[in-house]
Amino acid sequence: MKAARKLSKLLIALCLIGATVPGLAAVTGTAQDPGQLRQIALDFLTTQASGQNGEIQVTVGEVDKRLNLQACDNPSPNMLPGSKPWGKVTLAIRCTAPVPWLIYLQANVQVTANYYVAANALVQGQIISLADLSKIKGDISKLPPGVITAPEQAIGKSMQVSIPSGGVMRMDALKSPAVIQQGQSVRVISSGPGFQVATDAIALNNAADGQIAKAKTNSGQTISGIAKNGGIIEIVY
Repeated sequence: MKAARKLSKLLIALCLIGATVPGLAAVTGTAQDPGQLRQIALDFLTTQASGQNGEIQVTVGEVDKRLNLQACDNPSPNMLPGSKPWGKVTLAIRCTAPVPWLIYLQANVQVTANYYVAANALVQGQIISLADLSKIKGDISKLPPGVITAPEQAIGKSMQVSIPSGGVMRMDALKSPAVIQQGQSVRVISSGPGFQVATDAIALNNAADGQIAKAKTNSGQTISGIAKNGGIIEIVY
């Protein structure tokens, strides 16, 4: 009887240790299915890249077979800070219960879509027309950020730099035309809950649509607002 009681106490002690030590719990509990983790990563990255126009193909690397992970109640995937959701990416998958663990999976997200290159050599200051653009199809995940994927993103804007024929068109190489010119007479419209006031002023700087424009009113006051087409500066309170 004494031997039986000692054995019973020993088994209870072992059970308590297994419940409190993560390493032992991972060994004695149900193992995490690696295939489920890869599917979670696939679904997450596909959703993250869905904002890109084009065909999305996600390839997720294998889970390290040497890992001995206990099955997680709710594995949570996350991008690493500052990373983009296409190209070669590293995805973190974290578990908080019943046993906390964290792993990293390597993946490649390929986005095949139409984008635009220069149909001919373009010089600084040139205003872009449709004839200056040539559409091609390829993996935009390998291109620099801000690639032009629709003609309207470039038409009517001017080149900030010169690029050769065939060069990839990018947003940061273009400048929107000024809707307000320095020295121009402008209309300042101030509005808020229940009121709207308009006054005349003289623009103090050039500004494209949506940019900050400064102006001096007839009374000598300097104001700042949002430049709008038609020589309007909008101030919203």
